[in-house]
Amino acid sequence: MRRRPQSMLPDPSLRFDNAFVRDLPGDPLRERRVRQVEGALWSAVEPEPVAAPRMLAWSAGMAAELGLDADWMESPAGAATLAGNRLLPGMQAFASNYGGHQFGHWAGQLGDGRAIGLGEVVDAAGHRWELQLKGAGPTPYSRTADGRAVLRSSLREFLCSEAMHHLGVPTTRALSLVATGEPVVRDMFYDGHPAPEPGAVVCRVAPSFIRFGHFELPASRGDVPLLRTLVDFCIARDFPHLRGEGEALRGDWFTEVCERTAVMVAHWMRVGFVHGVMNTDNMSILGLTIDYGPYGWLDDFDPDWTPNTTDRQHRRYRFGQQPQVAYWNLGRLAGALSPLFDGPDVLQSGLRRYVEAYEEAERGTIAAKLGLSECRDEDQARMQALRGLLKQGSIDMTLFFRQLAHLDATAPSLQPFEGAFYDEAKRDAVAPALLDWLRTYAARASDDPLPAEHRKALMDASNPRYVPRNYLAQEAIDLAEAGDLSRLHALMEVMRHPYDDQPGHEAFARRRPDWARDRAGCSMLSCSS
Repeated sequence: MRRRPQSMLPDPSLRFDNAFVRDLPGDPLRERRVRQVEGALWSAVEPEPVAAPRMLAWSAGMAAELGLDADWMESPAGAATLAGNRLLPGMQAFASNYGGHQFGHWAGQLGDGRAIGLGEVVDAAGHRWELQLKGAGPTPYSRTADGRAVLRSSLREFLCSEAMHHLGVPTTRALSLVATGEPVVRDMFYDGHPAPEPGAVVCRVAPSFIRFGHFELPASRGDVPLLRTLVDFCIARDFPHLRGEGEALRGDWFTEVCERTAVMVAHWMRVGFVHGVMNTDNMSILGLTIDYGPYGWLDDFDPDWTPNTTDRQHRRYRFGQQPQVAYWNLGRLAGALSPLFDGPDVLQSGLRRYVEAYEEAERGTIAAKLGLSECRDEDQARMQALRGLLKQGSIDMTLFFRQLAHLDATAPSLQPFEGAFYDEAKRDAVAPALLDWLRTYAARASDDPLPAEHRKALMDASNPRYVPRNYLAQEAIDLAEAGDLSRLHALMEVMRHPYDDQPGHEAFARRRPDWARDRAGCSMLSCSS
């Protein structure tokens, strides 16, 4: 199809309904000066223009949801808008105000230090989408930082948030990745050697960017009226299906927040995702994966692994502890909300619902990953035993579960899993016990009423063939920094169908190569971005 000349492209006609800034109290000062902002949930601040915005990649699916066409997305006007150099009619730029517990300690006011909201678009189907630029310049919440972001972290967020969407994990989305044409200085290893890196801006998208920390900050300041205003606004805008009033309505809301959080974390555990920095300011009130910083994907299965170098010593946010950390975070949210309740019973009920919802989701995960019609109590023990063997044998989580659907139940062997072992000595040591497990699993699967073809379909729909492993993302980053975007685009295309076998793309479905075991960006990462 012949495209229109870019100079003739009109700006898209988007319907903005900026409820957050319209209905919630804002900061009376209109300046970037870093300060404590009290009595307000947002500050008006526009993105700071960049030198040479250039579109590197964009999500066709997210653009379609918003009603943005390819011509505009690839035009100079599209790049300029999504870098923050210009605002479309109806946009109202702002940074939101929140606090949070970081690594278990109250950190006070944090806020959007480099994320600037552009407004809330209501699409043709009536869905609300907030547009937010990450790396768009300083805000009143930037503390000592410059408000910018580097290409490596921006590419990782753009890639992973879209991959998570296609994996079926509740997540924020990404619309675009735009190069700024300006260097950003970062100390990647926190070793006293800062260096310039290419800058970039990600436009991320979600129905809401409200976090647990939005409620914690006014509660910490004793500002109960502001806390009540925010809770009632959040329920009305983001949970309109809830009915009732007063404490009962707020209790139902908190319970649903707990349920959504449980489902989200259960999906993380299903696909082997490690968030890396589960501070309360990085927890979405909608139960969406948010803030893709030093995240990682399990290669060889290890419940004690964390991708965050800052967390290397205590491993608070390690893979296996994510369900417990989410519960702890919900406890901090409950504490913040407690002034709105007559006693603890309603909030404690919501926390119990988290435990129940996670248990339900985990049982569903076990049944799906093992291809069973139901998860019996002994199947929970069976999965726990398997996880121990995966760790003992240094076995790739993604590859093992994907290949499990190919097991010959009449003659179980290790042959389907040969490509999943990282260490031959550990393979030999675990082989007898793993074979025993495969035999008992084969017997259990043969006893299950689910037909064999349905079992494989169920397993293939739960166990991805492709995940955006850290080393794959780093390869795309290395090439992108050299001006070659081909690997990023190929990886994005593969991750649009992560459960499908895609002939010709086998290279994206292999275990982590030896060279990537200890290389920066391919295993553990810092928060420097």
